[in-house]
Amino acid sequence: MAASQRIEHPLQPVFDARSRVLVLGTMPSPASRTAGFYYGHPQNRFWKVLGALWDEPEPLGVEGRTAFLLAHRIAVWDVLAACDIEGASDASIAHAVPNDLRVIIDHAPIAKVFTTGSKAAALYRRLCAPGLPDLPHTALPSTSPANARMRLADLVEAYAPIKDALAGR
Repeated sequence: MAASQRIEHPLQPVFDARSRVLVLGTMPSPASRTAGFYYGHPQNRFWKVLGALWDEPEPLGVEGRTAFLLAHRIAVWDVLAACDIEGASDASIAHAVPNDLRVIIDHAPIAKVFTTGSKAAALYRRLCAPGLPDLPHTALPSTSPANARMRLADLVEAYAPIKDALAGR
């Protein structure tokens, strides 16, 4: 097991004034920090899932992924601004400090929050949701390679509420 280390969130949120949904993970993995963008592990299925939801090719590269998110009015960030964590193990998270989601909420018409994975959902409910009582939240399964029990088709179905929220359903 990797030793626990203090990680300060290194990535800026992705959003603009048109963003309608906010998708939150926990904290960028070591692979995402190295790639300099969200869901950067080559086996993470987040980008495959989003591409499949809109019947588009998987967005690639920082520019392609940013353009995809903004075109579909999706904001992406993480629940945590800092934490102690062992490698990419969400289960090891301790001493969590939340991001100030008002950075996005005050500048975009966010109608719904989605969290990716059970730890992100639990941390959001505990640390962020009390300050955003009127903002609906849906917990989604993790797209991480650690969640190997879910097939890609199952993840695409589970993530359909993002597209539904953007369609006003």
